[in-house]
Amino acid sequence: MELEFTDIRVERGSFFIRGSGAFAPGIHLVSGRVGSGKTTLAMIAAGLGQPDSGSINRHGINSVMLSMQFPEQHLTGSTLESEIASWHLHPAPVLALAGLSGRERDDPFSLSRGELKRLHLACIFSHRFDLLILDEPFSALDCREKITTADWIGRIRGGITIIFTHENQHLPRVDYLWEIQEGVLVFLGSVPDALGRWKNKPAVISRLHKRGIFPENVSTKDILEAACRMQD
Repeated sequence: MELEFTDIRVERGSFFIRGSGAFAPGIHLVSGRVGSGKTTLAMIAAGLGQPDSGSINRHGINSVMLSMQFPEQHLTGSTLESEIASWHLHPAPVLALAGLSGRERDDPFSLSRGELKRLHLACIFSHRFDLLILDEPFSALDCREKITTADWIGRIRGGITIIFTHENQHLPRVDYLWEIQEGVLVFLGSVPDALGRWKNKPAVISRLHKRGIFPENVSTKDILEAACRMQD
């Protein structure tokens, strides 16, 4: 199973994004600043957009899910119950996972954006996909919800998961690290070795590296464990 970009390029006026690389099974973190082209790449990876040049090849991928940044873009139901049913899921366990038990009859638009995001992600994580693309999965969530979402993502097994995000504080454990650098998608390698090549790494990882301490991964737990070594 593999998603392969070969010399892809997209140009829109002064904006451009280009790159090559192959996404193998595992969890991939694509880091980039706001406006760097993450959503453009996510749409292309999902097959909802095409590059101006280059090619995309999918090998052994039969099911694809794109989670867009704004959860209201996914809504189809008039109640939480009907929304969950549209995912072919039973309401009770999904609502429990999202922290919304007992609200089956609520209008989705009565929820806060954070609640709606939790519902959307709970539906996604109740399924398994060959290719799961998460565009800014931490948007609209508070710190505690970001940690919970990172934990959900870190538990995914099988298939290819790609996280496109500018979030750099609350992240899941990942297998591979990519970065958008000045309009170019760059594969940095496997974690933890790739952390040293991450130009816009979180400040806390930079501080640890300067002290010769190297986290095993990018999750909050890994960073806290590394920080404890600094105090020993």
